This record gives sequence, structure tokens and C-alpha cells, in this order.
Amino acid sequence: MTNFIVKKVAVLGAGVMGAQIAAHCINAKIPVVLFDLPAKEGPKNGIVLRAIENLKKLNPAPLGNKDDAALIEVANYEDNLDVLAGCDLIIEAIAERMDWKHDLYKKVSPHIAPNAIFASNTSGLSITALSDGFDAELKARFCGVHFFNPPRYMHLVELIPTVATRPEIIDQLEGFLTTSLGKGVVRAKDTPNFIANRVGIFGMLATIYEAEKFGLTVDVVDDLTGKKLGRASSGTFRTADVVGLDTMGHVIKTMQDNLSDDPFFAVYKTPEVLAKLVAAGALGQKSGAGFYKKVGKDIQRLDFATAQYVTGGAKADDVVARMLKEKDPVKKMKTLRESTNVQAQFLWAIFRDAFHYIAVHGATIADNARDIDFAMRWGFGWNVGPFETWQASGWQEVAGWVKEDIDAGKALCNAPMPAWVFDGRTGAHTAEGSWSPASSTYVPRSDLAVYDRQAFRAPVLGTGVATGANAGTTFFEDDSVRIWHQNDDVLVLSLKTKMHVIGPGVIEGMEKAIAEAEKNFKGLVIWSADAADGGAFSAGADLQAMLPLFMSGGVKAIEPAISRLQDAHQALKYANIPVVAAVSGLALGGGCELMMHAAKRVASIESYIGLVEVGVGLVPGGGGLKEAAVRAAADAKGTDLLQFLKNYFTNAATAAVSKSALEAQKMGYLSADDVIVFNPYELLHVAKVEARAMFDAGYRAPMRKLVPVTGRHGIATIAAQLINMRDGGFISAHDFKLGKMIAEVVCGGDIDNGSLVSEQWLLDMERKAFMELLNHPKTQERIMGMMQTGKPVRN
Repeated sequence: MTNFIVKKVAVLGAGVMGAQIAAHCINAKIPVVLFDLPAKEGPKNGIVLRAIENLKKLNPAPLGNKDDAALIEVANYEDNLDVLAGCDLIIEAIAERMDWKHDLYKKVSPHIAPNAIFASNTSGLSITALSDGFDAELKARFCGVHFFNPPRYMHLVELIPTVATRPEIIDQLEGFLTTSLGKGVVRAKDTPNFIANRVGIFGMLATIYEAEKFGLTVDVVDDLTGKKLGRASSGTFRTADVVGLDTMGHVIKTMQDNLSDDPFFAVYKTPEVLAKLVAAGALGQKSGAGFYKKVGKDIQRLDFATAQYVTGGAKADDVVARMLKEKDPVKKMKTLRESTNVQAQFLWAIFRDAFHYIAVHGATIADNARDIDFAMRWGFGWNVGPFETWQASGWQEVAGWVKEDIDAGKALCNAPMPAWVFDGRTGAHTAEGSWSPASSTYVPRSDLAVYDRQAFRAPVLGTGVATGANAGTTFFEDDSVRIWHQNDDVLVLSLKTKMHVIGPGVIEGMEKAIAEAEKNFKGLVIWSADAADGGAFSAGADLQAMLPLFMSGGVKAIEPAISRLQDAHQALKYANIPVVAAVSGLALGGGCELMMHAAKRVASIESYIGLVEVGVGLVPGGGGLKEAAVRAAADAKGTDLLQFLKNYFTNAATAAVSKSALEAQKMGYLSADDVIVFNPYELLHVAKVEARAMFDAGYRAPMRKLVPVTGRHGIATIAAQLINMRDGGFISAHDFKLGKMIAEVVCGGDIDNGSLVSEQWLLDMERKAFMELLNHPKTQERIMGMMQTGKPVRN
């Protein structure tokens, strides 16, 4: 085994992408230096300093913890090129101008360390052309590494070698990007705009063309091509606005400049409407106007006919919306194609255009069909890739329809479908691999060692590979949970409820899993099968499940269920084997409490954690406030307990939710020794490694200790602040009541400062407060509002 360790990264260019790539390196605890030109006025590193300051304002936040912006080292090309000698990876991210990039390369290349990897974050320029002028040694260490914006959140990174790039360089970089930065890596060929932008921008151009042809407005198109189609909710035109219409124009120009012999070349013409908007300075979201414009609270849309902004918000026809809800993809595609509805005809047209394009260009832009599907899923937010969609919809029948449209002159060009499409196959993906039109073989998944860390890799439709939902050996399964293992020494508890909410079935599953793990396994990991696909860890208690109890027996009927939840969480905490919570996505309310009671937490960087019960007029009832008191006491180490308690109180009283796992550490929901994982596909592997390590180190459950509390003194201090907030109109009377009750629990109640209480004492207080609030009309209003609208009621 040979380790590839990146000790330091240099990013050249402090623009939007460069600064955010640097920020994500800092998230991953990788030292980084950010370069730009020396400023003409003020501090010489002023350009970089302003870019770093801007990182704190961007939304979504590039930094997991805004305070970490200070860790980015600043530099300029005039004074600090010597710093490059200490960098193992140098990423160039300046503007998309070949001449500017070449000028910069001449400046920096003499200072690059002999073993460092040099990479360009170009979105589509030729990597081979960029390396012109390098000596053979540097050419061998040069490649493209194309991040997608925003780089913290977009899973895709395209790796683009040249013929001169050493293969081991690409392998090393793929391992680093996958684990350290949490990316999904796709290797692209050195063709204009690589894979995702090539297919994605073609798709957007085709959509604009077909929308104009069928006379559809931008808001209707976005409704049709967004969530209803299993794609990014921003649809087509809103996505263009977010990306920036000038940026989109640059990507289109790359295609125009380099693809003159492409049969689809006519489609690469810049749409007239786009050219006019860019000329008028309407560049999309960043300029305040593009295909859409915000006027007051209203979002207006551009009317193509008049070039004026008009009232927007139009939706797809109901009949088409129903077609798109059809579960059978074969029926769905057939219905769209055969419908006389203009919106359905439009949708068939954009599917046909996409299938035609990837069939014609599959051999030249990617190694195999899987890479094209992953590029579109990870780079453009599609739930299902284009080859997967085609295969699911009935490969041969759809291929025949596309051919019919080409022959009838309905397609965007007359290029014939390649022969391999009609060779009797049922799709591009099989159990042995994905089809490579270039080599006429099925290509298996990469066998790089980094993928041994992924218990379940990103699935590909049609391969029949087992997933986290059905793999391994099941010990117990019902509608709420699956308790299973991979024929090894760690048991896994997976939640199956919607948003993984915690009801009686999940509580019973927790009890079963602990009992079985204590008998036969080294540890228990709580992990759910959709953790890598944006699924929640747990969105909290199942309020719907409480309704029948409430209706039949009133508030008193719910108390035993709350008591059982508290007992289940305590059983997790004091289990005789280590329980590791593998956290990803939302961990709210009861989900946060569940996680807090594990012996250890392994959290995806994209974990959004908080005790949010006040939003439904309740206080945490599953041990969250008890754990806040316990943790504050541990943090204080005998010093002023109240100072440490205030952080936990404020988080619960304001329903604060972390915007990352790093922020959750700062808030106290994750501890300093909890592990943060950047690639969600590695979550289960790391959690199991941690559980085994704890067991092998002689794990013992924590001893039950009494907890020091601040009592009346703490309650009075916090209440004084709450009174000021209430009287100043910042919180309602019910918010005041909730805050006061949270203070009473975390401070241990009406007792002396410094008193020692048991965890059960705190749990009993928590449960009593929860039950009292459940009977309160204002709380009931909040609960019903949340259940009916999904939004908190402020009363």
C-alpha cells in the first residue's frame, strides 16, 4: 500500500469557484493557500481577502463553520509564488480564457514541486491545449479537475487526463477527491465541455428550442422539467438564471468554437432570447433579472414575444402532471409520446433529443454509459440518468420511436442512431457493467481501493446489484425497521418509516436491535439505506402515530409512549456494546435525541442537526434536554456551569439547526471526537470501523453519574433574559412559556445551585413539561398547523 497524502493545496484564482474550492478544502481540514493578482489599491492581498470575506455571506454556505474562513492562507502571484513549492496539489480556477491561463502557467510552473499534481478547474477548455508549453515531466502531472458549483454541495467532479498524464496521478487524485472531499468522480474524455456540461447544456438548448416550437412559457417549462421529471427543482430556465446567463453563454461558445463538424451543431447557436438578455446585462440571479425577475415579493417571468416581464407562476396541465406520476416508466413514456397535449409532446421531444444525442456522442465524450448517467445525476441534479431513463422506458421500443422521428424530420438533426442501439439489447447497463460504445464492451465499475470504503456504491438502474435496503442477512424486518448484518460482526439498525420518524415500531426495533447486538455482535450501527441519497437520519417523533392515542385516551394516553422513548434512548446510551449513529441529512427533534444517546456519532458533513420541538409548541421529550444538562456539566469541569449551559439552552429554545456537521460540533450536538465523513457513501463503512475499534479497545458502557445543576439560580438568570425578549416583542407569550420550561429542565428545577440530580430526575421533568404542553391550546394549534401545512405556526 502506498499512501497519497495531500499536505497542502494551492488554489489559483479567488473568483467564485476558486474561493469555494479553497473553502471546501478547509472544511476537510486540508491546509490551503488561495492566490490571486496583487491588488492595485489597498493591501496587496486585497482581492483574496475580499473573496474570503464574501465566503461568509454566500448562501448556501461554502464553509461548514464560518469562523474557519480565517484558516485560508492568502497569497498573490507577485510576492508568494515560493509558497507553491510546499503544495502537493495545485488547482487553477481563473476565468475561462486560454490565453490568460497560459500566461499564468508560465508564471507558476517554475515554482511547482517535482511531485505535485497540477490541475485546471476549466469547465470545458481542452486540457491538452492548456498543457501546451509544459515540459514532458509537468505534462505527466497535469490534468483537468472540474468541480461543479457550489463545490461543497455538488457531488460531481470530472477528472480529465490527457494522453500524457500518468495513470497513477489520476488514480491518486480520484482517491483523494472521493474520500477527503466527498466527491463522486467521473473520468471524462478531453472533448469540449467534457460530459456533464456537454450533455446538460445541449439538453438546455434543446429544451429552449422545443419550448419556443411548442409555444410554452418559461414557468410552465420549469414546472415540467423540474421535480415532476425527477430533476432539480429549478427546472431549466431557473437553473440557467442561477448558473448565470453569461456563464452559460461561455459554455455554449466553447461548443460553437470546437464542434463545427457535430451533426447537432445548429442546436449550439446561442438562442436569440439569451443573447439579448446578456447584451442587456440581465445575467440571471446575480444581476437580479434573467429569464425571471423579482419585483417586490413577486417573481415575474420573461415573455418571449414582448421581451417584457409578466406575472409568472403557471403550472403544468393537470393531465400531464398525472401522466408524470405514472409509476411504470414504460407506460409513462408511451403515454407522453402518444398524447395530443402540447406539453406532453414537448416532454417526449426533449426525451427524444436527449436519447438521440447520447447515442450519437456516447463513444466520443465518455468511456461508458454509466459515466454519462452519473455526470447528469451528480452534476445536474437528475434522479435518474438519461441511459437509465431510456432503459427503464423500454430500450428497443423507444429506440424505434426515436428513429421514426429522425426519419420524419422531427428530430434536431438527421444523424442516424448508431447500429449498436438496435443489436437486440435491452439497455446500456447490465450486471457485468455498462456499455462502452467506443470499445464495444461492457465496462465494470472501478476497482480502485478507495471504493472498498463504500459498502453500497451509487446504484445504476439495470445492474441488479444489491442495495442497503436488501443486502446482507436480515435478523428482523417490519414496516418500521430492518435489523440486519453483512455476515460480519456489526449489527445494523435501518429505519424504514417516512423521513425515518420515530414511532412505536422504531422504538420496538431499537429494543430488539440492542438485545441482539449485546448477544452476538461487537457493536450496533444506526444507518438507513437512503443515507447517501439525501435521506434523513430522522426527522423526529412520529406525530401522526400519536394521534390515535390522543383521540382515544387524551394526553394521558401518550405519556407511556414518551416514557418508552426515553427508556429506549437510555438503553442505547448504556448498552453493553458500542452504539454508533451514522448521521446524514436531517437529525431533528427526536432524531437529534436518538443520535445524542449513541456512544459515538459518525456524521456526514451535510448533517442538519437540532432540537426543534418548540416549532410545534413542545419541549424535547426524548432525553435531549437531559443530555444538554449532562454535556454542559461535562464541559464546565467544575467551573461556572451556567456559562456552558446557555449555549445548549439557546439552541433548544430557538430551534437552531446546524448547517453542517462542523457547525453541529460547535453547537455541542456532535462532540470533538465524533467523526465527520465527507462522502456519504462511506458513512456505513466508517461507522462500522468505529464500532469495532471501540469494542476491540475493551468498550464499557458509561457509569451512571449524578449531574450537577444550577437550579433556581440558573432558571432566574435565563428567565430575566426571556422577559426582556417577550416585553420587547421579540418572542410571543407562548414562546416565553416554552423557553421558561426548557430552562427549568436543563437547570434541574426548583433546587439549590450546585445540587446533584440523577438523569432520571431530569427525564421526569422533561416528560412532565412535555405532557403539560401537549394539553395547551397554543401547542395544539402549532401541532395541527405543522401537520396540515408542514410549516411552523407562530402564536
